[in-house]
Amino acid sequence: MLRVQHSATAAEPHLMERLRSMVWGPAEFVGSPPLRLTAKGILAGCLAAVAIVGSTVAGAWYGIAGLAAGEGGLVCAALLILYLGGVRAGRALVGTVAVFAIGLALQTPQAAAGFVLAERGRAESVVVVSVEGASADAPGSGRYLCSVIDRDGVPMKVRIWRGCERTTRPGDAITVVHDVEGRVPPRGAEGGGSALDALSGLGGWLAGLVFACVVAVVRSYRLSAPDRGHRPSP
Repeated sequence: MLRVQHSATAAEPHLMERLRSMVWGPAEFVGSPPLRLTAKGILAGCLAAVAIVGSTVAGAWYGIAGLAAGEGGLVCAALLILYLGGVRAGRALVGTVAVFAIGLALQTPQAAAGFVLAERGRAESVVVVSVEGASADAPGSGRYLCSVIDRDGVPMKVRIWRGCERTTRPGDAITVVHDVEGRVPPRGAEGGGSALDALSGLGGWLAGLVFACVVAVVRSYRLSAPDRGHRPSP
């Protein structure tokens, strides 16, 4: 009985080390992380970020519905997660990367539409015909939706919330920006920001994604490949 207890006690540190390696990555290096892995992590994060944002912007620019909605970005996020799984990165870090990658893919469609409108949008004055107040079951949203008609009296298919304020009344004129090629829905003017300004809101997601990729790849470092065929002797 004493021998069995001793064997279990001796195996416990090894089990804890294995669990830590699975969750956070083995990180089998001393001192600063290897520059090669740091560069690989930066490259993986940057390529994924460019692919997620670039595919969505391209979809909005050329009117490809699936890409413009962020579906291509989600595919890129999935490929990044598969890559990190392939290098056996820690599962907690892979999950962190997944949160940033998927979050970026979901946030990019609105920014991509703003990019297109900043590049080739045309501002025009429209007339408000009705105003709908903020939803009672969404406290703090503070948004009002305006139904508008253009200068020819044709109703716009979408309601405008940018520039539609609590004080806006039917008959008021507000400025909207519409895509001259009709591939992006019109929206209220926001002060004439540049195309880069439209993407600036993604900065936090981009930085978080790259940093998480670097940590995940660096901590995946192993001194030697695990011996999967090894079996302990009886």
